Amino acid sequence: MDWLWLGLYHALAMLWATFWALVLGFTISGVLQVFVSKEQIGRAFGQTNLKSVSLATGLGAASSSCSYAAVAAARSAIQQGAALIPTLAFMFASTNLVIELGAVLWVLMGWQFVLAEIFGALVLIILMWLLIRFFLPKKLELQIRQRPAVQTCENRHCQHEHLPWPEAGAAGEQEERKWTRVAHAFVTDWSMLWKEILGGFLIAGFLATLVPHDWWEGLFLQTGPPAVRLIENALVGPIIAMISFVCSVGNIPLASLLWSHGISFSGVISFIYADLIVIPIIIIYAKYYGARAAAWITGIFYVSMVLAGIIVDLIFSALGLIPKGPRPPSAVEHAHILWNYTSWLDVLAGIFGAWLLFLHFRSTGKEIGPACH
Repeated sequence: MDWLWLGLYHALAMLWATFWALVLGFTISGVLQVFVSKEQIGRAFGQTNLKSVSLATGLGAASSSCSYAAVAAARSAIQQGAALIPTLAFMFASTNLVIELGAVLWVLMGWQFVLAEIFGALVLIILMWLLIRFFLPKKLELQIRQRPAVQTCENRHCQHEHLPWPEAGAAGEQEERKWTRVAHAFVTDWSMLWKEILGGFLIAGFLATLVPHDWWEGLFLQTGPPAVRLIENALVGPIIAMISFVCSVGNIPLASLLWSHGISFSGVISFIYADLIVIPIIIIYAKYYGARAAAWITGIFYVSMVLAGIIVDLIFSALGLIPKGPRPPSAVEHAHILWNYTSWLDVLAGIFGAWLLFLHFRSTGKEIGPACH
């Protein structure tokens, strides 16, 4: 039964490494719903232009979300009137342009991968913008923007969104009521997604325990014409991420493992970007926006990731920035529960989450939250 305990241990270790980011991301989702008005979101992100996409990218990089939490925050932004392309740019940036991901990449794989990650993420956002503009049906884009608002009105659990606004009162009382509504949003988002999140971590833990490294290696061409290998590796990279259920920073150890066993530079980059199309998140897309919209979003993301990986590989190869020579051994074979700075962040996140739970349960049954129109 060692495989069972090892699988559970690795799942818990990955959850331990990302718990603080989950709490932060879901808190950001709640703050967007409560503190930022629909009019403010509409002014900043309601239109698709270079300014709005750049601002969304910068805010995403600053938000430092796990991919699950980034998807929840993006849905909240769409509810509040944000356009689709700035919202998706925010999602990509909040999972691929964050400081902790760059730090882990630098330690495990080198500065070249950090530079490639940053440059490639910007390329990917531009590609995604173009693909949506030219290929996504306008009716489907309208459905994506309207469906979350309809769900808000119909979902009986979204008490923080369909109950009346609190009456006017003292400034301190108004501030407290706003944070109580954030607590309601926080609990609602967790209640909607906890099964997908838990399932993703469990499957990733058992994949890390049961799947031999040679099996991963066998999926990538390591010989043959360079152009064919470049394209095949970039095509397969996101598929590996989809079936391994990796999440944001949690996919860097597996990327390190794949790089040490022969995957190309393009394959590594496209693999790292694919945390937003893992199977549990595709299910969440379907729940949020409908199955047809989820299929389109996933397809556009996949093509963007593959093309970004290929473009980054070609440019970095021309500049001589791709590491040469024997591949270093994987720095991290499996996740481990260690007491480090992440543990302190988890403790702080636990305390903050407990405070939000206290606010939520203390006010259960009270009239808190904006009206649903």
